[in-house]
Amino acid sequence: MSSEHDAPDYEITAGDETVHSAWNNGLEPVQTIEPGDTVRFTCEDSTGGQLGPDSAIADVAALDVDRVHSLTGPVAVEGARPGDVLEVELLEIDHHGWGYTLVLPGEAELGLLADEFPEPELYVWEFDGDVARFVNDIEVPLDPFPGVIGVAPAEDGTHETFPPRSVGGNVDIKQLTAGSTLYLPVAVDGALFSIGDGHAAQGDGEVCGTGIETPMTVTCRFDLRSDLSIDRPQFETTGPFTPTGRDEPMYGTTGIADDLLTATRAAVRNMIDHLHDERGLERSEAYILCSAAVDLKLNEVVNAPNWVVSAYLPERLFPAGERRSI
Repeated sequence: MSSEHDAPDYEITAGDETVHSAWNNGLEPVQTIEPGDTVRFTCEDSTGGQLGPDSAIADVAALDVDRVHSLTGPVAVEGARPGDVLEVELLEIDHHGWGYTLVLPGEAELGLLADEFPEPELYVWEFDGDVARFVNDIEVPLDPFPGVIGVAPAEDGTHETFPPRSVGGNVDIKQLTAGSTLYLPVAVDGALFSIGDGHAAQGDGEVCGTGIETPMTVTCRFDLRSDLSIDRPQFETTGPFTPTGRDEPMYGTTGIADDLLTATRAAVRNMIDHLHDERGLERSEAYILCSAAVDLKLNEVVNAPNWVVSAYLPERLFPAGERRSI
């Protein structure tokens, strides 16, 4: 994405003094800014540089999971107090030209179907313009966004980054692309904002535990909103609400159960079956593609005792001759 904005007021690069992998309201800010200031953050990939474009499956087994979610920050906003709302306008988001998706089971138990995919997997994506290339000539559109974006929690001490929180964090909202605005409830003086876990693309659900992970640069404009009162993140966005950002033919699978997680697992499992049986992918490849480009939707929650969850596969991912006509 080319620059359309003036130079930022501050630039914060990823380094030993500016990167952390846990939430802690006792961290010293790496920069203090005023409301209205813009900041350009350089963010490492989620593993903190442990993986690169030439990585292989052996590198996955050697990962230090404690370094996962390498976040740049924190930045303090002058005048921010608990009860305020931090407005974060995402002005520009640039991936760094490469990415990967990994399956990391074992002790990490990362992924919706970690028990069914016990072996580590790694796929390094080739970026070509605005798409990432997968097996069988499948192409996944790129729409980069930060997977982790938030402010420090009110509770003292060190807190893991994996669970999303009321103050943001690992929300993985793929619609937080350039041009969107995020509103975060402030829990501590200064807010202490951090960002990272760049994704070049992701399906709603991030089901194998990772999207298309990538280092990235994000430019944000900050403001304080004392006129708002929220207790969870809210946002404004124009999408994308499908992988290509348009209404388009989809193939869907469903999960129906009296437990939301069970229904979700069934929807994804059925999509993996479809990709394996009908589209010629290995099951591990299908799991990775689901995480990168298949969207989960909650269809209904009012007809007890069962929930309905669907998984949506865009036909446009496939070469023209292999798309199903509707």
